Amino acid sequence: MVQIRLRNSKTRSVEAFTPIDPDNVRIYLCGPTVYDRAHLGNARNVIMFDVLYRLLRHVYGAGHVTYVRNFTDVDDKINARAAATGRPIAEITEETIGWYHDDMDALGNLRPDHEPRATAYIAEMIAMISDLIARGHAYEAEGHVLFSVASYPAYGALSGRSVEDMIAGARVEVAPYKRDPMDFVLWKPSTDDLPGWDSPWGRGRPGWHIECSAMSYALLGESFDIHGGGNDLMFPHHENEVAQSCCAHPEGGFANIWMHNEMLQVEGKKMSKSLGNFFTVRDVLDGHDGMAPVPGEVIRFVFLSTHYSKPMDWTAKKAAEAEKTLRKWHAMVEGAEAGAVHPDVLAALADDLNTAGAITVLHRLAGEGDAAALKASAELLGLLTEEMAGWLGDNVDLSAHADRLAAARAAAMESKDFSEVDRLKSALIEAGIEVRMSKSGVELVPGPGFDAARLEGLS
Repeated sequence: MVQIRLRNSKTRSVEAFTPIDPDNVRIYLCGPTVYDRAHLGNARNVIMFDVLYRLLRHVYGAGHVTYVRNFTDVDDKINARAAATGRPIAEITEETIGWYHDDMDALGNLRPDHEPRATAYIAEMIAMISDLIARGHAYEAEGHVLFSVASYPAYGALSGRSVEDMIAGARVEVAPYKRDPMDFVLWKPSTDDLPGWDSPWGRGRPGWHIECSAMSYALLGESFDIHGGGNDLMFPHHENEVAQSCCAHPEGGFANIWMHNEMLQVEGKKMSKSLGNFFTVRDVLDGHDGMAPVPGEVIRFVFLSTHYSKPMDWTAKKAAEAEKTLRKWHAMVEGAEAGAVHPDVLAALADDLNTAGAITVLHRLAGEGDAAALKASAELLGLLTEEMAGWLGDNVDLSAHADRLAAARAAAMESKDFSEVDRLKSALIEAGIEVRMSKSGVELVPGPGFDAARLEGLS
């Protein structure tokens, strides 16, 4: 069996992955808070975990992997959106979940085995909070229940920070009912105009951190294999998850391996609304403010071209190059039966999800003309699948145009009149085609914005 090695944030090293139960490999990814469209950066850990999911299914069997990704559908941001728009909360969350599914599907991601909504696990959260109080790890104060950070000596081990550093570097809510500034909310009171549930501490709603702990415990148990998210979640969200989960269920170890992806930049700069480079996934898919639409498979290819642990820079140039590559590869594998995944691709993915290394191997396979291995290997990365090929509906056969241009060039070499060559070349470029002319012949490559309709009548 292939030995998978993964970068564990908890140990700060790449280590061999040994599942708790090879017949039930369990992974959890922190999902979105559903009040608005997912931005481009939100897609990075979804794609990362999708490749991990595919790899684990390939190695251990599709029926032996359980993947959970939650929806946070009770949160102050959702409440604020409802207040600002006058729309019911349930309507907002349902619409946003639909958007999220559409966008992540468009990027070629498989649906997880479970997608729990926080509001369906309130009873489990109340039970976990009650248990933490009984064990001396949480306390009630003025309608709130707070986790006592001082009761868990290992607090800070995941993020590698001391409590003093965390207080200095975090926006710690100062409240008179807290015993310690670092204590965090497990339950808080709700007014009549906000969502709330009856509890031993009065009508209220859960804090954010307890949601993932309760849902992962309910679906994966007190110990599971891998937990992931963006590195911005390591503190305080994941740190708090570890503390409350290990204190509520000391017989378990919560997550054995923690995987965190680095952040996304756009054209070399941090994505920011103030810089005008903040895009949702849908903005990029559909085109926005004059930008050409970018197919989901192209977005996925660009993301996979950088290792998840490194900052990724989204650029228009990378998207254009990815589109050209994928058009060539699709043409190469059209009609071909998938063979076996190439061992070099599998080895790259098993080496801490080295997707960039795997793509390098795909380029090699394409260069060797091994369509069967290219197709099977790319599919393991979620590329070149039938589901992802819809954007190629305009990927017409350009060989006749290439032959016509080659003949015109041959005639021009004799007559020294290149006007017809220039006319044909200009028309092809205007249709979004890259024209490559060399001694060996003419190659036409559809580029971003390729419009087959512009070729009609070209003779």
